[in-house]
Amino acid sequence: MNKSSERIILGIDPGTVIMGYGVIVQKGSTMKLITLGVLKLDKFADHAVRLKKILERTLSLIDEYNPDELAIEAPFFGKNVQSMLKLGRAQGVAIAAALLRDMPITEYSPKKIKMSITGSGNASKEQVAAMLQNLLAFTEKPQYLDATDGLAAAVCHALQGKVSTIEGKSVSGWKAFLTQNPDRKVK
Repeated sequence: MNKSSERIILGIDPGTVIMGYGVIVQKGSTMKLITLGVLKLDKFADHAVRLKKILERTLSLIDEYNPDELAIEAPFFGKNVQSMLKLGRAQGVAIAAALLRDMPITEYSPKKIKMSITGSGNASKEQVAAMLQNLLAFTEKPQYLDATDGLAAAVCHALQGKVSTIEGKSVSGWKAFLTQNPDRKVK
């Protein structure tokens, strides 16, 4: 990555009860926290309504912070097939929101995210949160660790130093994407 380039990364930890998110700005090797938080969905009994709320919140985060890329945690393989299916739907809706805004998306496994933040793929949520607090110099611990899980996806992506792709084309950020795809710019 060019040292003078800057990119904003939205990280999401999808969930149908709590969706965590974090937004960072990366300039060269420096990262700075913009925001982190959660979308609580437990008050909505209908799964379809929860998915709609995930779509709306993800779109509002994209519209508010104008991120260049989305980093999202992949569903982990659990024993409960129904939970896995619901989690996959939540992830799909968040990805669809990014696709609606022509944003490059990168998916990371929970182990990959933990490994990049703490050096251990088996780190606890608390260990990940503590490392992020140290790395990004914020002191207020969020009420829900889902928020730092979303933030961890964004930081993991920044630490990869990788170039995102959309539709098979390699780009280094939103400006590069628009340069390579002038027909995609809405006027």
